[in-house]
Amino acid sequence: MKHILQTGQICCYDSKGREIPCIGSGQDGEYRAGEPWPEVRFAAEGEVVRDHLTGPVWARDANITGFPVSWPEALTQIARLNAEGYGGFHDWRLPNRRELRSLMSYQARKPSLPSGHPFTNVFLGWYWTSTSAAIHPAYAWYVHLEGARMFYGGKDQYYLFWPVRGAGNGLLPITGADCCFDVSGAEIPCQGSGQDGEIQAGASWPQPRFVASDAAVIDRLTDLVWARVADATGQTVTWDEAHAAIQRLNREGYGGIVRWRLPNINELESLVDCRFHSPALSAGHPFVQVREAYWSSTTSYFETDWAWVLYLHKGACGVGHKPGKTFHVWLVAALAETA
Repeated sequence: MKHILQTGQICCYDSKGREIPCIGSGQDGEYRAGEPWPEVRFAAEGEVVRDHLTGPVWARDANITGFPVSWPEALTQIARLNAEGYGGFHDWRLPNRRELRSLMSYQARKPSLPSGHPFTNVFLGWYWTSTSAAIHPAYAWYVHLEGARMFYGGKDQYYLFWPVRGAGNGLLPITGADCCFDVSGAEIPCQGSGQDGEIQAGASWPQPRFVASDAAVIDRLTDLVWARVADATGQTVTWDEAHAAIQRLNREGYGGIVRWRLPNINELESLVDCRFHSPALSAGHPFVQVREAYWSSTTSYFETDWAWVLYLHKGACGVGHKPGKTFHVWLVAALAETA
């Protein structure tokens, strides 16, 4: 599988939040789909930390300014760090939403960072990304370090920022953002803005990205196969009902595939194109019956009777209570397992 990171989740939990054996559960902790993490993921080098999984270098101090700032102020502070040569470098930037999410471990909380990480001054709050929210361009995406949620906030609000530098190793794909917006949401020239739309860090998407058949769609970026009908149950279901429906569809050989599963939260998020909203999918995508929000197979480690959800109209990553009949099901399979 390409351009997808493992979430870090290695345990499985039922709808009451109790840990259960992973074998046969269909959960993220059983499949652990995505690029595995190296045994030693982070290497501290003075004031910076190199991520051996994705390649970029992060500031070791996760709260350099010591106080929250607005989104424009975060970009200005990054420019100041570059002028001063912080850590011996002059190419710091604000991470895009995929870069900041890549630090998250879904088997950790308070903070939601991998065990043994070398970072200092980690604040259990929101951190800005360089990616504007397509649904509200006066807002930008941010990630909460207490539990890994990703949503968006007004650019005139005050949160922390975490500088990153380096192009990475190509494992993370671009977000799709290609425009830049000021604090009011007005489009501005990207040159010199420091925004995601200017830098577009990450691996480019193949063209065309999606190849569709009657029942399935191959994503050539990730080598995942998605059901073309993006609503396997035709209605909202509980998390347990989602897993049961997938088992039934596999017995029936839906679409000629018998290895469908519930995607983990990183797999679901990989579908998001940050240029669009309602849904946050690329223009001309081949999917039908696209719904507003989808269950993932990833349990919320913050509260294990909850699971991660992709809110596709917005492109946000939040959580839902497993017993609630509240979200839809989108089938996924690995391309290598469908031949």
